Amino acid sequence: MRLHRGSSKDARGSDPAAEILPLSASPATVHVEVEVARSGRSRRAQFDVAAGTLVRAVVRLAGEAPEGCAVLQEETPIPLDTPIDHALRLTVVPTFSGG
Repeated sequence: MRLHRGSSKDARGSDPAAEILPLSASPATVHVEVEVARSGRSRRAQFDVAAGTLVRAVVRLAGEAPEGCAVLQEETPIPLDTPIDHALRLTVVPTFSGG
């Protein structure tokens, strides 16, 4: 009997060993420092959030309404829908006040 190359009839041994792959290099959580600056005084908070969390969610965690705030990374404004994928420091500036 002649077997063709690649025939599955010639060797039915044990299953091949499972390959162990390293986990992704990106961390499961990202550290974010938030400073809420309001009329000459500020308060700070720190959060560990899942990678990919939106800036909008971090502003809410800091106790502010995202739609009424400007968010800065260093001195640059960033959109509320920016996903956070690395540790960073944000400054949240409320743009309106009650009255």
